[in-house]
Order: sequence, then C-alpha cells, then structure tokens
Amino acid sequence: MAQQEVKLMKGNEAIAHAAIRCGADGYFGYPITPQSEIIETLSMLKPWETTGMVVLQAESEVASINMVYGGGGAGKRVMTSSSSPGISLMQEGISYMAGAEIPGVIVNVQRGGPGLGTIQPSQSDYFQATRGGGNGDYYVIVLAPNSVQEMADFVDLAFDLAFRYRNPVMILSDGVIGQMMEKVVLPPMKPRRTEDQIRRECPWATIGRTPDRSPNILTSLELKPEVMEQRNLALQAKYRTIRDTEVRYEQLLTDDAEYVIVAFGSIARIAEKAVELARAEGVKVGLFRPITLWPFPERQIAALASKAKHFLVAEINAGQMVEDVRLAVAGRAAVSHFGRLGGMVPDPEEIVDALRDA
Repeated sequence: MAQQEVKLMKGNEAIAHAAIRCGADGYFGYPITPQSEIIETLSMLKPWETTGMVVLQAESEVASINMVYGGGGAGKRVMTSSSSPGISLMQEGISYMAGAEIPGVIVNVQRGGPGLGTIQPSQSDYFQATRGGGNGDYYVIVLAPNSVQEMADFVDLAFDLAFRYRNPVMILSDGVIGQMMEKVVLPPMKPRRTEDQIRRECPWATIGRTPDRSPNILTSLELKPEVMEQRNLALQAKYRTIRDTEVRYEQLLTDDAEYVIVAFGSIARIAEKAVELARAEGVKVGLFRPITLWPFPERQIAALASKAKHFLVAEINAGQMVEDVRLAVAGRAAVSHFGRLGGMVPDPEEIVDALRDA
C-alpha cells in the first residue's frame, strides 16, 4: 500500500489542491477575504499546465457563477468560491442552476454580516445556504466541514452529489476553517473526463444530443404554467430523494446524554471541548454535529429528543440553525441557543456556562 503523504496547509489551500486532484475542469472566482487563498493557490499551482484545468478570475461574483452555469451545463466539473457578501451576489445564478438542473460546486467561507460586515469568521449564512437564497422553490445541498481534512474531502463529495442529482452543492465553511492550518491527506489524483466520457455520463449536457440529434437546451425558463408546475413537482420529488438518502452527521457521547449540544463547522470543534469540560464536572453532555445542513438530520435529532431533556444549539450567529432543531425536537425537549456575533468566536467555557444556565 502506498504511503499517504501528509501536508500542513490552510483550509482554503486544501480546497484548491483537492479541486485539481479531483479532476475539476474549471474554477471561476473573485477574491474576497477570508477565502482569497483558494484562487491564489490555484494561480500558484498553475493546473492549466498539468491537468488542463481552467482557472479564471472573473470580473465579479455575478460573472463567476454564470461561468459555472455554462461550464456545468456542458457537463464539466466546475466550481467557484467566495465569502458571504459575494455569495449573496451569486444567488440569482444559483437559483437559475437549480431550476435548469445544472451541477456545480460553490464554496462559501463565511464572514460576519449583515452587509459588508467584518472579515472575521461567522456562521450567519445558514439561512442563505439552506433556505435557497434566490427565488423559487429550490434547495442547494449544503456540506459543513469542521476541519482542513474535510475541506479537502468534501470537494470530491460535492462534485459527486452535484452530478448525481444535477443540483448545485455548497461547501459552507467559515473563516476559522478557511484560515486555520492543520495536517491533511490530499485525495489521490483523478483524471479529468474526456469529451466522450462526458457525453456518455451526461447525455443532458449541451455537448450531448437529444434522441433526434438536436442540441440540448438547458434553461430555467418556462412560460406555460402547467408545464412549469410539472417541472417544479419533479424538483420536489428529487429533493425528497435527497432528504431520504444523503443526510450526514456525527454524534459524540449522546447515548446517555441528558444535554445535547448541536453545532456545525468550526464551533462544533469548540463544542467538543465543552463536552469534555462538562463531563469532567459530572454533567451528561453529548454533541450532535450536522454535516449536511441541507438535507438537515431532523429525524436523527428527533430520535435524540426522546431521551435528552435539553438541546443547546451553539452557533456563531444570532440563532439560525436553532429553528431547524426546534422543528425537529417538536416540543419533546427544551431547546435554547448560544451564539456570538460580529465575528466573535467563543471559547469552550462560554458554552459550558450556557449549559449551566440552560
């Protein structure tokens, strides 16, 4: 067995390295703190000279998401990245991609808001990501990494999910994970697909052909309401399938837990230490970490609500995921929220204090 190569790098850098290794055909983005290292690393690595991957700094976030629309529509593995205000600018294009069923990967390294806000870490884009920030009835599959390793691992997973369901996928990170440095094992090199492979695997793509040999047209526009309704019903059926099959989560010490901390991303790392501190005091605390924020692991949280008496939702925001936890718990246990705002990152003791007050 070949020995794995362990490297030390930032989360943003891991995204860039993984994109090349996972056979990405193109990256289109625009720099914004705290995710600029993604395009900077890609520019330094020059994958166009080795794998043929296109790396292009677009003139804006709006341009970059529409380039992803075009590349994904041609069956290519393409992606973009930005931070919170930039993702807001992309929402129209993301909605168009969802409506036209075009795969693509969007990386959001969150910063504080609203508006331009701060360049410090935040998790206040939860609603924007999980509720479909653009217009219409649609969902984006949302993965929430909590380590540099998962930043690397989720790139290939995001592409696989995007093409399996012909749907945009967002890797919802934050400034902590994007900027922190950790050991990471990068994925093995995967060759880019040939045009013939794309035609076989993506017969719907613009480079493919319909049975009568006419070009495929990918659009979210439909002027006949009865046809648009059927298209929407088909999307909703797809979303039900995703809900049934793609939920991902982790649990720590929840078997005997009377209190359960629910946290995602970087604050889940902090909450893990809070669990250790509380357990040392004799408090039976566990941690539930949603990995997919959409689809949300509501059934798994509901199962925990049959034995735990209190859920503390820890977030770096004013309270967003807590709404989904309350819906899942459905009154069977108490639910409270702890959050810091404006880019402030809490320490484990603050979470333990919130547990004491619960």
